[in-house]
Amino acid sequence: MKCEVYKLNYLKDYKYVVVIAKYHGKWVLCKHKKRDTWETAGGHIELEESPLNAAKRELFEETGAVSFDIKPIFDYWAADETSEANGMVFYAEIGELDNLPESEMEKVKCFETLPSNLTYKDITPKLFEYLENNFQYIFSA
Repeated sequence: MKCEVYKLNYLKDYKYVVVIAKYHGKWVLCKHKKRDTWETAGGHIELEESPLNAAKRELFEETGAVSFDIKPIFDYWAADETSEANGMVFYAEIGELDNLPESEMEKVKCFETLPSNLTYKDITPKLFEYLENNFQYIFSA
């Protein structure tokens, strides 16, 4: 899989959102019921839904976050042999996590650093690297 990152609003026609989130200074990742790997919250933008509203919805559905500050930070493009799509990456500081709602996610866990068993191993590290290189204050918070 290929992944490229761009400044915010460089791309158009967004299909996905990714939410990189922190809770009490740790990275929040989710485990899908059908996988043994970890991933950020995120997913498809629904018809007539803005990227911001999609990010808020996905963050709640996949982590149980009920109180958070969220903002868009950059764009990304990902492709494999059969498809490609533009996405928008958000950063969220979670204030309160509640029970995980009924969804495709099995559990949520907070990490000091990214685990090695990532669902999107060609995308997630690249997004975190871009975040670290351009938004150092997020890593130091």
